[in-house]
Amino acid sequence: MVTSDQRRRQLAREKYERQQKRRAEARRKARQRMAIIGAAVAVVVATLVGLVVGGVFDKDKKDQAADPAANPSASPTPKKSPSPEMAIDQKAKYTFALKTSAGDISFAMDAAKTPQTVNSFKSLADKGFFDNTKCHRLTSGGIFVLQCGDPEGTGMGGPGYTIPDENLDSLGKANDQGQVIYPAGTVAMANTGQPGSGGSQFFLVYKDSPLAPSYTPFGKIDAAGLKVLEDIAKAGTADGGQDGAPKNEVKIEKGTVTQS
Repeated sequence: MVTSDQRRRQLAREKYERQQKRRAEARRKARQRMAIIGAAVAVVVATLVGLVVGGVFDKDKKDQAADPAANPSASPTPKKSPSPEMAIDQKAKYTFALKTSAGDISFAMDAAKTPQTVNSFKSLADKGFFDNTKCHRLTSGGIFVLQCGDPEGTGMGGPGYTIPDENLDSLGKANDQGQVIYPAGTVAMANTGQPGSGGSQFFLVYKDSPLAPSYTPFGKIDAAGLKVLEDIAKAGTADGGQDGAPKNEVKIEKGTVTQS
């Protein structure tokens, strides 16, 4: 027969065991909640990083593909360098010859229409600035360009100075969407989306592309160079997407500007 003391001890033990189970269950649920919250935070952080890197925070998805960086503030401010003094003949024509791993691409530059741009590119080329740099970006969705001129190969680099926009009205009046057509063969300055923010990055248009008239058009690719550019585009991007590094690496082995 169970005595009253034994019964009290049994009831106390059962109560203690129930309390321990409830506490263990509470701890388990707390850990589960923290795991869910942690996973959600990780997803949010990863999404935000992807948006910044991918350029979704840019004012316009099409404009972003021509920008040298989706978010310029995402990298440290580059060391400032003085812009080069004017040293070209502004009445002359110049040719920028790019010897690349995919073939030679040359384009004519008009110093009369874009003197600051041509002067900067000649100064940089004379110093070997473009040598052994990658063309880091190829786009095929809405606009069709290969972007080059970044010494870092990330879309974030430049010469340490900016040059003013030039020749922006040369492609005609913008349509209702605020865009003009940059014809195939056009070479234009990339920028951050802000006026006068061009540096050393430029894009080569391999198919007519609608863009805001915010990017200095300063060159025209010759027929042979355009064929090389089209072949680069046919290979697509490394990840198969519409905006990314070229599948076949395109490296500028030597960039030379000469007066023609």
